[in-house]
Amino acid sequence: MSKKKALITGITGQDGSYLAEFLLEKGYDVCGMVRRSSSERMERIEHLKKRITLIKGELTDVLSLFEVVSEVQPDELYNLGAMSFVKDSFTQPAYTVQVTGMGAVNLLEICKRILPKVRFYQASSSEMFGQVREVPQKENTPFQPSSPYGYAKLLAHLHTIQCRREGLFAVCGILFNHESPRRGYEFSTRKISDAVARTALGLVADGRAKVLTLGNLDSKRDWGYAPEYVEAMWLMLQQDEPDDYVISTNHQTMVREFVTYAFEHLGISIEFKGQGIEEKGYDSATGNLICQVLPEYFRPVDVVNLRGDCSKAEQKLGWRPRTDIRHLVQIMVDHDLECVRIEIASGVIKTINN
Repeated sequence: MSKKKALITGITGQDGSYLAEFLLEKGYDVCGMVRRSSSERMERIEHLKKRITLIKGELTDVLSLFEVVSEVQPDELYNLGAMSFVKDSFTQPAYTVQVTGMGAVNLLEICKRILPKVRFYQASSSEMFGQVREVPQKENTPFQPSSPYGYAKLLAHLHTIQCRREGLFAVCGILFNHESPRRGYEFSTRKISDAVARTALGLVADGRAKVLTLGNLDSKRDWGYAPEYVEAMWLMLQQDEPDDYVISTNHQTMVREFVTYAFEHLGISIEFKGQGIEEKGYDSATGNLICQVLPEYFRPVDVVNLRGDCSKAEQKLGWRPRTDIRHLVQIMVDHDLECVRIEIASGVIKTINN
Protein backbone atom coordinates (compact mmCIF):
# COMPACT_ATOMS: atom_id res chain seq x y z
CA MET A 1 0.00 0.00 0.00
CA SER A 2 1.45 3.36 -1.04
CA LYS A 3 2.05 6.07 1.50
CA LYS A 4 -0.36 8.96 1.84
CA LYS A 5 1.02 12.24 0.57
CA ALA A 6 0.45 15.55 2.36
CA LEU A 7 1.12 19.08 1.14
CA ILE A 8 1.61 21.79 3.77
CA THR A 9 1.63 25.49 2.98
CA GLY A 10 3.36 27.47 5.69
CA ILE A 11 5.60 24.53 6.56
CA THR A 12 8.37 26.80 7.88
CA GLY A 13 6.11 28.25 10.58
CA GLN A 14 5.44 26.98 14.09
CA ASP A 15 2.43 24.86 13.17
CA GLY A 16 3.83 23.73 9.84
CA SER A 17 6.98 22.34 11.40
CA TYR A 18 5.11 20.44 14.12
CA LEU A 19 2.58 19.13 11.60
CA ALA A 20 5.38 17.90 9.33
CA GLU A 21 6.91 15.98 12.25
CA PHE A 22 3.54 14.53 13.19
CA LEU A 23 2.76 13.35 9.65
CA LEU A 24 6.20 11.84 9.18
CA GLU A 25 5.62 9.80 12.33
CA LYS A 26 2.34 8.63 10.77
CA GLY A 27 4.21 7.39 7.71
CA TYR A 28 3.24 10.15 5.25
CA ASP A 29 5.27 11.53 2.39
CA VAL A 30 5.41 15.21 3.33
CA CYS A 31 5.79 18.06 0.86
CA GLY A 32 6.02 21.65 1.97
CA MET A 33 5.45 24.77 -0.07
CA VAL A 34 7.94 27.55 0.62
CA ARG A 35 8.01 31.05 -0.76
CA ARG A 36 10.34 31.93 -3.60
CA SER A 37 11.88 34.66 -1.45
CA SER A 38 15.51 34.03 -0.58
CA SER A 39 14.78 35.25 2.96
CA GLU A 40 12.58 32.25 3.83
CA ARG A 41 13.52 31.12 7.33
CA MET A 42 14.19 27.39 7.59
CA GLU A 43 15.39 26.90 11.16
CA ARG A 44 12.17 25.27 12.37
CA ILE A 45 12.42 22.52 9.73
CA GLU A 46 16.20 22.27 9.42
CA HIS A 47 16.17 18.89 11.19
CA LEU A 48 13.50 17.62 8.76
CA LYS A 49 14.89 18.77 5.41
CA LYS A 50 16.30 15.35 4.48
CA ARG A 51 12.93 13.69 5.15
CA ILE A 52 10.58 16.11 3.37
CA THR A 53 10.25 17.59 -0.10
CA LEU A 54 10.19 21.37 -0.45
CA ILE A 55 8.66 23.05 -3.46
CA LYS A 56 8.49 26.77 -4.22
CA GLY A 57 5.22 28.60 -4.66
CA GLU A 58 3.28 31.72 -3.68
CA LEU A 59 -0.23 31.92 -2.27
CA THR A 60 -0.74 35.13 -4.24
CA ASP A 61 0.33 33.56 -7.56
CA VAL A 62 -2.39 31.30 -8.99
CA LEU A 63 -0.12 29.83 -11.66
CA SER A 64 2.53 28.78 -9.14
CA LEU A 65 -0.15 27.24 -6.91
CA PHE A 66 -1.54 25.32 -9.88
CA GLU A 67 1.93 23.97 -10.64
CA VAL A 68 2.54 22.96 -7.01
CA VAL A 69 -0.76 21.13 -6.61
CA SER A 70 -0.39 19.48 -10.03
CA GLU A 71 3.12 18.26 -9.25
CA VAL A 72 2.48 17.01 -5.70
CA GLN A 73 -1.03 15.56 -6.17
CA PRO A 74 -1.54 15.32 -2.40
CA ASP A 75 -4.10 13.17 -0.62
CA GLU A 76 -4.32 15.81 2.11
CA LEU A 77 -3.64 19.53 1.80
CA TYR A 78 -3.07 21.64 4.92
CA ASN A 79 -3.29 25.37 4.24
CA LEU A 80 -1.36 26.98 7.09
CA GLY A 81 0.21 29.74 5.03
CA ALA A 82 -0.71 33.28 6.08
CA MET A 83 0.53 36.73 6.99
CA SER A 84 0.25 35.69 10.61
CA PHE A 85 1.23 38.65 12.82
CA VAL A 86 -2.06 40.37 13.65
CA LYS A 87 -0.62 43.78 14.57
CA ASP A 88 1.14 44.09 11.20
CA SER A 89 -2.13 43.45 9.38
CA PHE A 90 -3.33 46.93 10.37
CA THR A 91 -0.49 48.50 8.37
CA GLN A 92 -0.64 45.96 5.52
CA PRO A 93 -4.36 45.23 5.09
CA ALA A 94 -4.35 44.66 1.33
CA TYR A 95 -1.36 42.32 1.48
CA THR A 96 -2.94 40.45 4.39
CA VAL A 97 -6.15 39.88 2.46
CA GLN A 98 -4.26 38.78 -0.64
CA VAL A 99 -2.10 36.22 1.20
CA THR A 100 -4.34 35.03 4.01
CA GLY A 101 -7.74 35.35 2.37
CA MET A 102 -7.32 35.09 -1.39
CA GLY A 103 -4.47 32.60 -1.02
CA ALA A 104 -6.93 30.11 0.43
CA VAL A 105 -9.51 30.93 -2.25
CA ASN A 106 -6.88 30.29 -4.94
CA LEU A 107 -5.94 26.91 -3.47
CA LEU A 108 -9.54 25.79 -3.02
CA GLU A 109 -10.54 26.70 -6.58
CA ILE A 110 -7.55 24.83 -7.99
CA CYS A 111 -8.40 21.75 -5.91
CA LYS A 112 -12.02 21.81 -7.08
CA ARG A 113 -10.88 21.69 -10.69
CA ILE A 114 -7.89 19.36 -10.74
CA LEU A 115 -7.92 17.48 -7.42
CA PRO A 116 -11.54 17.06 -6.32
CA LYS A 117 -10.80 14.02 -4.11
CA VAL A 118 -8.25 15.85 -1.93
CA ARG A 119 -8.96 16.39 1.77
CA PHE A 120 -8.42 20.08 2.49
CA TYR A 121 -7.68 21.65 5.88
CA GLN A 122 -8.07 25.41 6.31
CA ALA A 123 -6.36 27.05 9.29
CA SER A 124 -9.09 29.33 10.60
CA SER A 125 -8.57 31.49 13.68
CA SER A 126 -10.22 32.66 16.87
CA GLU A 127 -9.39 36.18 15.66
CA MET A 128 -12.48 35.85 13.45
CA PHE A 129 -14.63 36.26 16.58
CA GLY A 130 -13.16 39.70 17.23
CA GLN A 131 -15.53 41.73 19.39
CA VAL A 132 -16.98 38.57 20.82
CA ARG A 133 -20.75 38.15 21.19
CA GLU A 134 -20.60 35.28 23.67
CA VAL A 135 -18.12 33.56 25.96
CA PRO A 136 -17.02 30.87 25.41
CA GLN A 137 -16.98 30.91 21.61
CA LYS A 138 -18.30 27.89 19.72
CA GLU A 139 -18.49 26.83 16.07
CA ASN A 140 -21.81 28.67 15.64
CA THR A 141 -20.82 31.85 17.51
CA PRO A 142 -21.28 34.87 15.18
CA PHE A 143 -18.08 36.30 13.77
CA GLN A 144 -17.16 39.96 14.18
CA PRO A 145 -13.47 40.33 13.30
CA SER A 146 -11.54 43.31 14.65
CA SER A 147 -8.47 43.29 12.39
CA PRO A 148 -7.56 42.85 8.73
CA TYR A 149 -6.06 39.52 9.75
CA GLY A 150 -9.37 38.49 11.28
CA TYR A 151 -11.48 39.34 8.25
CA ALA A 152 -8.93 37.84 5.86
CA LYS A 153 -9.18 34.59 7.83
CA LEU A 154 -12.97 34.88 7.72
CA LEU A 155 -12.89 35.18 3.92
CA ALA A 156 -10.85 31.96 3.73
CA HIS A 157 -13.12 30.26 6.28
CA LEU A 158 -16.34 31.11 4.43
CA HIS A 159 -14.95 30.06 1.06
CA THR A 160 -13.87 26.74 2.53
CA ILE A 161 -17.44 26.16 3.72
CA GLN A 162 -18.76 27.13 0.28
CA CYS A 163 -16.45 24.62 -1.43
CA ARG A 164 -17.59 21.96 0.99
CA ARG A 165 -21.18 22.64 -0.06
CA GLU A 166 -20.02 22.10 -3.63
CA GLY A 167 -18.63 18.65 -2.78
CA LEU A 168 -15.01 19.17 -1.69
CA PHE A 169 -13.89 17.45 1.50
CA ALA A 170 -12.92 20.72 3.19
CA VAL A 171 -12.72 21.44 6.90
CA CYS A 172 -11.88 24.47 9.05
CA GLY A 173 -10.03 24.30 12.33
CA ILE A 174 -10.93 27.38 14.36
CA LEU A 175 -7.78 27.34 16.45
CA PHE A 176 -7.40 29.55 19.48
CA ASN A 177 -3.98 30.84 20.52
CA HIS A 178 -1.41 28.05 20.68
CA GLU A 179 2.23 28.49 21.59
CA SER A 180 5.51 26.62 21.81
CA PRO A 181 9.27 27.18 21.85
CA ARG A 182 9.01 27.59 18.07
CA ARG A 183 6.82 30.68 18.33
CA GLY A 184 8.39 33.75 16.70
CA TYR A 185 9.96 36.45 18.86
CA GLU A 186 7.48 39.02 17.50
CA PHE A 187 4.66 37.33 19.42
CA SER A 188 3.98 38.42 23.00
CA THR A 189 4.32 34.96 24.54
CA ARG A 190 7.81 34.39 23.11
CA LYS A 191 8.83 37.94 24.01
CA ILE A 192 7.83 37.14 27.58
CA SER A 193 9.64 33.79 27.86
CA ASP A 194 12.78 35.21 26.24
CA ALA A 195 12.86 38.30 28.47
CA VAL A 196 12.29 36.22 31.59
CA ALA A 197 15.19 33.92 30.69
CA ARG A 198 17.53 36.86 30.05
CA THR A 199 16.48 38.57 33.29
CA ALA A 200 17.03 35.39 35.33
CA LEU A 201 20.51 34.89 33.86
CA GLY A 202 21.50 38.48 34.59
CA LEU A 203 21.95 39.34 30.94
CA VAL A 204 22.31 43.06 30.32
CA ALA A 205 22.43 44.90 27.02
CA ASP A 206 23.84 48.40 27.47
CA GLY A 207 24.58 48.32 31.20
CA ARG A 208 20.91 48.32 32.15
CA ALA A 209 18.70 45.42 33.18
CA LYS A 210 16.47 44.20 30.37
CA VAL A 211 12.89 45.47 30.48
CA LEU A 212 10.00 43.55 28.93
CA THR A 213 7.72 45.90 26.98
CA LEU A 214 4.14 44.86 26.20
CA GLY A 215 0.73 46.20 25.21
CA ASN A 216 -2.63 45.47 26.82
CA LEU A 217 -2.03 43.29 29.88
CA ASP A 218 -5.78 42.88 30.42
CA SER A 219 -6.36 40.98 27.15
CA LYS A 220 -7.67 37.48 27.84
CA ARG A 221 -6.56 34.58 25.69
CA ASP A 222 -7.14 30.83 25.50
CA TRP A 223 -3.60 29.46 25.19
CA GLY A 224 -2.78 25.88 24.23
CA TYR A 225 0.27 23.87 23.17
CA ALA A 226 0.95 23.84 19.42
CA PRO A 227 2.08 20.17 19.03
CA GLU A 228 -1.28 19.04 20.41
CA TYR A 229 -3.19 21.34 18.06
CA VAL A 230 -1.63 19.90 14.90
CA GLU A 231 -2.91 16.49 15.94
CA ALA A 232 -6.42 17.97 15.87
CA MET A 233 -5.83 19.19 12.30
CA TRP A 234 -4.99 15.67 11.20
CA LEU A 235 -7.95 14.15 13.03
CA MET A 236 -10.36 16.46 11.19
CA LEU A 237 -9.24 15.01 7.87
CA GLN A 238 -9.68 11.41 9.07
CA GLN A 239 -13.43 11.74 9.67
CA ASP A 240 -16.14 10.28 7.43
CA GLU A 241 -17.70 13.70 6.88
CA PRO A 242 -16.06 17.13 6.71
CA ASP A 243 -16.94 19.66 9.40
CA ASP A 244 -15.56 22.62 11.35
CA TYR A 245 -14.15 22.47 14.87
CA VAL A 246 -13.07 24.87 17.60
CA ILE A 247 -9.71 23.79 19.02
CA SER A 248 -8.98 25.36 22.40
CA THR A 249 -8.48 24.66 26.11
CA ASN A 250 -11.70 26.28 27.37
CA HIS A 251 -9.51 28.17 29.85
CA GLN A 252 -8.83 31.90 29.84
CA THR A 253 -5.67 33.67 30.98
CA MET A 254 -4.79 37.38 31.05
CA VAL A 255 -1.50 38.51 29.51
CA ARG A 256 -0.60 39.83 32.97
CA GLU A 257 -1.03 36.33 34.40
CA PHE A 258 1.14 34.81 31.66
CA VAL A 259 3.90 37.26 32.62
CA THR A 260 3.48 36.43 36.30
CA TYR A 261 3.62 32.66 35.72
CA ALA A 262 6.78 33.03 33.61
CA PHE A 263 8.69 35.03 36.22
CA GLU A 264 7.40 32.88 39.10
CA HIS A 265 8.70 29.75 37.34
CA LEU A 266 12.23 31.10 37.87
CA GLY A 267 11.59 32.29 41.39
CA ILE A 268 11.00 35.96 40.56
CA SER A 269 7.93 37.51 42.20
CA ILE A 270 6.53 40.34 40.09
CA GLU A 271 4.38 43.19 41.38
CA PHE A 272 2.34 45.34 38.98
CA LYS A 273 1.70 49.00 39.75
CA GLY A 274 -0.46 51.51 37.88
CA GLN A 275 -3.21 51.04 35.30
CA GLY A 276 -3.42 50.95 31.50
CA ILE A 277 -0.41 52.44 29.73
CA GLU A 278 0.99 53.56 33.10
CA GLU A 279 1.26 49.97 34.36
CA LYS A 280 4.67 48.60 35.26
CA GLY A 281 5.93 45.37 36.80
CA TYR A 282 8.63 45.29 39.45
CA ASP A 283 10.73 42.51 40.94
CA SER A 284 9.31 42.32 44.47
CA ALA A 285 12.67 41.32 45.94
CA THR A 286 14.88 43.96 44.32
CA GLY A 287 12.42 46.66 43.28
CA ASN A 288 13.87 46.61 39.74
CA LEU A 289 11.58 47.47 36.85
CA ILE A 290 11.27 44.35 34.70
CA CYS A 291 8.04 44.91 32.73
CA GLN A 292 6.24 47.95 31.39
CA VAL A 293 3.33 48.79 29.13
CA LEU A 294 3.91 51.05 26.12
CA PRO A 295 1.16 52.54 23.93
CA GLU A 296 2.87 51.56 20.66
CA TYR A 297 2.35 47.90 21.54
CA PHE A 298 -1.43 48.23 21.65
CA ARG A 299 -3.44 47.15 18.60
CA PRO A 300 -5.65 49.84 17.04
CA VAL A 301 -8.60 47.58 17.89
CA ASP A 302 -7.92 44.76 20.33
CA VAL A 303 -9.58 41.40 20.86
CA VAL A 304 -9.80 41.10 24.63
CA ASN A 305 -12.02 38.18 25.62
CA LEU A 306 -11.24 34.91 23.84
CA ARG A 307 -12.14 31.52 25.29
CA GLY A 308 -13.07 28.55 23.13
CA ASP A 309 -15.51 25.71 23.75
CA CYS A 310 -13.82 22.61 22.32
CA SER A 311 -16.54 20.15 23.40
CA LYS A 312 -17.42 19.28 19.79
CA ALA A 313 -13.81 18.29 19.07
CA GLU A 314 -13.74 16.24 22.27
CA GLN A 315 -16.94 14.40 21.36
CA LYS A 316 -16.44 13.84 17.63
CA LEU A 317 -12.65 13.75 17.22
CA GLY A 318 -11.71 12.31 20.57
CA TRP A 319 -9.30 15.24 20.95
CA ARG A 320 -8.66 17.21 24.11
CA PRO A 321 -5.91 19.55 25.32
CA ARG A 322 -3.36 18.01 27.66
CA THR A 323 -1.07 20.92 28.57
CA ASP A 324 -2.35 23.58 30.97
CA ILE A 325 -1.19 27.19 30.91
CA ARG A 326 1.37 26.91 33.69
CA HIS A 327 3.01 23.88 32.07
CA LEU A 328 3.03 25.65 28.70
CA VAL A 329 4.75 28.67 30.23
CA GLN A 330 7.33 26.41 31.88
CA ILE A 331 8.08 24.65 28.59
CA MET A 332 8.71 27.97 26.84
CA VAL A 333 10.77 29.54 29.64
CA ASP A 334 12.94 26.44 30.09
CA HIS A 335 13.62 26.34 26.35
CA ASP A 336 14.62 30.00 26.28
CA LEU A 337 16.84 29.55 29.33
CA GLU A 338 18.80 26.96 27.36
CA CYS A 339 18.91 29.20 24.28
CA VAL A 340 20.28 32.14 26.27
CA ARG A 341 22.84 29.94 28.05
CA ILE A 342 24.09 28.82 24.62
CA GLU A 343 24.35 32.47 23.56
CA ILE A 344 26.34 33.35 26.68
CA ALA A 345 28.67 30.36 26.22
CA SER A 346 29.27 31.26 22.57
CA GLY A 347 29.87 34.91 23.32
CA VAL A 348 27.35 35.90 20.64
CA ILE A 349 24.36 37.63 22.20
CA LYS A 350 21.28 38.04 20.06
CA THR A 351 19.48 41.36 20.01
CA ILE A 352 15.76 40.81 20.48
CA ASN A 353 13.48 43.84 20.15
CA ASN A 354 11.12 43.57 23.09
